[in-house]
Amino acid sequence: VQLQAFGGGLVQTGDSLRLSCAASGRTFNSYGMGWFRQAPGKEREFVAAISWNRASTAYADSVRGRFIISRDGAKNTVYLRMNSLKPEDTAVYYCAASVGTFGSASEIKDGRVGSWGRGTQFTVSS
Repeated sequence: VQLQAFGGGLVQTGDSLRLSCAASGRTFNSYGMGWFRQAPGKEREFVAAISWNRASTAYADSVRGRFIISRDGAKNTVYLRMNSLKPEDTAVYYCAASVGTFGSASEIKDGRVGSWGRGTQFTVSS
C-alpha cells in the first residue's frame, strides 16, 4: 500500500489541525494504520494507531486525550485530529501501514510497519 500524508502548515499553541493520509490499493481496509512523528534532532516516535477494523486504537502518552485517529474505508484515508496543540508537537508527521493484513494498533505501536508515507511538516508556534 502506498501512502501520502497531507495537512501540514503553521499553527499556534492551542489550535487544532487535522492531518490526512491517502492510501492507494484495494486492500487499504485490511491494514492497520498509524502515525509517527520526528522532531528536529530526535528519533522518529509513535503517535497513534488504529486497527484494520477500527476495533482498537493506541496513543502515545504525550498525545492521549488531545489527538484522535480515525479512518474512512470508502475514502481510503486515515486521519489524525490534533487538538490543544503545543510547540513540542512540532515535527514531520508520517503515516504508516502494518506489515500485513488485519494489522492491529498494538503492532504498529511496537514499530512493526510495512509501509511509510512521505511526511508532512507542521509547526506549532508559541
